[in-house]
Amino acid sequence: MAISPSCIAYLDCFSGISGDMLLAAFMHAGLEKDLLLDEFSKIKGIDFQLNTEDQLRSGIGCKHVIIHSPSKQQFRHLGNILDLLEKSDLAPVIIKKASQLFTHLAKAEAKVHQKRIDKIHFHEVGAIDTIVDIVGALVGLTHMGIDKVVCSPLPMGHGFVHCAHGRLPLPAPAVCELLNDAPVYGVDQDKELVTPTGAVLAVGLADTFGNMPAMIVKKIGYGAGTHKLKNDQPNLLRLIIGEPHLEQQESNLVEIIETNLDDWNSEGFPYLCDLLFAQGALDVSLSPLIMKKGRPGQLLRVIASPVHALELKQTILSETTAIGLRFRKEERMTLEREAVLVSTPWGEIVAKKVQTPKGTVIYPEYEACIKIAKKEQIPLAQVYQAVSR
Repeated sequence: MAISPSCIAYLDCFSGISGDMLLAAFMHAGLEKDLLLDEFSKIKGIDFQLNTEDQLRSGIGCKHVIIHSPSKQQFRHLGNILDLLEKSDLAPVIIKKASQLFTHLAKAEAKVHQKRIDKIHFHEVGAIDTIVDIVGALVGLTHMGIDKVVCSPLPMGHGFVHCAHGRLPLPAPAVCELLNDAPVYGVDQDKELVTPTGAVLAVGLADTFGNMPAMIVKKIGYGAGTHKLKNDQPNLLRLIIGEPHLEQQESNLVEIIETNLDDWNSEGFPYLCDLLFAQGALDVSLSPLIMKKGRPGQLLRVIASPVHALELKQTILSETTAIGLRFRKEERMTLEREAVLVSTPWGEIVAKKVQTPKGTVIYPEYEACIKIAKKEQIPLAQVYQAVSR
């Protein structure tokens, strides 16, 4: 039986994205307010009220979120926010991802303002409403069973915005840093369509950017922003949630990063793999080479979403002896798959169910099988055979 249905979420950002728009879209799509408040209560030290309004924008029903804090909003450093998350009772997966998003945001702000990351005051970003927006979006992904996110290219407005740092050009400098390697396009709107919180959520949650993936639509939510846009364009974010269309294969754009190594100690490869996978790599491989002058070497190849490519390149250059990298974008096609539990003589084991053009195939999961083999003192091949049957 399936552990949980596989769900895809498509972020249709035709009028941009902000943290409150995404949270509102999740709530309009069915994420319950009581569930959210129960999750927020697990974060000690924040005091706020979450109000929602059902609205009509250009004749489209939507939800608008208003977050109000009775106490004065605190300007926090990154360390304060990470400590707040770490001491919370949120699920570990939410704590980890929220910490990554805030760290990514702090790095962008630090680069723009030429400060050390631990010296960045988060101003609007550190305010309670942004903590609620980021954690709320992660709660939405988790509780609605979404395991893949695709985001549309993002529209960039023009003009200026006033903030704690002064009068800044649009797109805001931090937004430009956050959207490095992400697809964007300019529009004739003199408004901030993509906020820093919206930008970090888009690049941090999206597995890829592009058109709507093949899916069977199950839920749709519209989250309202606060701007009045030109040409009566509704300031909405559309969230479309569905199940993968199993009759079609998945195709998406990936970036291939490669380098030839002839003086690197490959004992560090397992450690490097862990780092790269934690930063979003889809696959990592190391192949033997015969290089110039007959010297043995190795080809390191990493496959990743273009959104995560920059951080992965920096890690490779820091953790190996590489002094240069090659990279290119390629299309890839993968089969639809989901985790399942398979009954065996030793109990239920996690396996992978794959939809191939010729039908369904069950593949054993190595880590799950090896635990049984060690526990029962039996050959690994025997466990594989039981799962395959």
